[in-house]
Amino acid sequence: MSSSIVTVAYIGATILFILSLGGLSNPETAKRGNWYGIVGMAIAVIATVFGWRVFGNGEIPIVVGAGFVFILLAMVIGGAVGLYAARTVQMTQMPELVAIMHSLVGFAACAIGFASYIDTSTVFATHAEHTIHLVEIYVGILIGAVTFTGSVIAFGKLSGRIDGKPLLLPARHWINLAGLILVIIFGKFFLGAETIAGGMFPLIVMTLISLAFGVHMVMAIGGADMPVVISMLNSYSGWAAAATGFMLSNDLLIVVGALVGSSGAILSYIMCRAMNRNFISVIAGGFGTTATSSSSAAAAPAGDVKSISAAETADMLSEAKSVIIVPGYGMAVAQAQHAVFEMTKLLRDKGVNVRFGIHPVAGRMPGHMNVLLAEAKVPYDIVCEMDELNDDFPATDVAMVIGANDIVNPAAQDDPGSPIAGMPVLEVWKAKHSIVMKRSMASGYAGIDNPLFYKDNNLMLFGDAKKMLDEVVATLKAK
Repeated sequence: MSSSIVTVAYIGATILFILSLGGLSNPETAKRGNWYGIVGMAIAVIATVFGWRVFGNGEIPIVVGAGFVFILLAMVIGGAVGLYAARTVQMTQMPELVAIMHSLVGFAACAIGFASYIDTSTVFATHAEHTIHLVEIYVGILIGAVTFTGSVIAFGKLSGRIDGKPLLLPARHWINLAGLILVIIFGKFFLGAETIAGGMFPLIVMTLISLAFGVHMVMAIGGADMPVVISMLNSYSGWAAAATGFMLSNDLLIVVGALVGSSGAILSYIMCRAMNRNFISVIAGGFGTTATSSSSAAAAPAGDVKSISAAETADMLSEAKSVIIVPGYGMAVAQAQHAVFEMTKLLRDKGVNVRFGIHPVAGRMPGHMNVLLAEAKVPYDIVCEMDELNDDFPATDVAMVIGANDIVNPAAQDDPGSPIAGMPVLEVWKAKHSIVMKRSMASGYAGIDNPLFYKDNNLMLFGDAKKMLDEVVATLKAK
């Protein structure tokens, strides 16, 4: 395959990737956007594997025999692993799957960086070109190492293998600053090395510092802020891919990496605004840790918790004229989205105005709840964002919270000492009645109590969300 055909294929793949991002911006076009991405990636892989870099511009291949077999073998193994993961992973495991996939991009950037450095086959016309190539390698490994360990720690926190509480080391910002200074100093040594062996030591030291920084950065971030971390790591993986593209002189990798990196950064910024957080503090690795860890005594929850049965819940819902449902991670764990849809359909058939309120960071990954509701065939037009519904709660008869906690916590507004202070939340307590579905009184992912549970107009429906909703649906059908 000639270089001109490869270039055309890369342009086509780039267009498809852009169309894919556009399609993913709307639930109704998300499936089509996914297919654009799949076709674009297939074209990119075929053009790369069978392109002139492997087979040359003529008929005689440059890489033959065992080398090409290794490429195909790697594709088969990687494709099989990806297919197995896609078919077996639960929706509740999607956030940690995304995190671990980001780590693979970072690891690949590091591996390619070291391979590019020890590769002596490339000849540079000028010393400046060689220096630029070294900078590409150094920066690519730096970003890749941070992405790799940061994503691994994020995977651990999301899967519960690592405590979700932030780990705040003394003088942590000074530690980060010292690491940055060392990276710059060793970068100078790396660029000034006259041999590959001489440059390998500063390159390895920088890699170790970057790996440590990735761990430190994500460990310092609280569990409630992990959705933003996932988005930011997505951005990091994009920039790592772009850096890899520069190292390999692959235009498509540069473009795709820039697309992923910029879109991830924009999404992170949007989510930070939605949570009333500072975007710069995410990059600095101190996100979500400025507030004190303990709530003030004045804002401590007080009062009695009132429980309700599934049958009583069904009675309240059937008598209501307006209902807002707020789904959370607990709905995903219980796989209750289909029961939610069935309940919604029954209520709408009775003339009840049912809508869904989605917080920007509901679940543990951006868009997690939207995907679950779309899977259950909930109509898109009744799925609303937080800003669209918050003013409607005072006129709502029942606000039903299914497995959510931190995103409906009044402490975000009432307690300046709360770890989620200032974060916009769905104001369900302003409805005439709120019903919270939970297995127990355990705190949410942020690890703090929720005063909502003790409000006079709040009722608790304890138990597995799917089981309780099935009972609600059965009662509604009986009516």
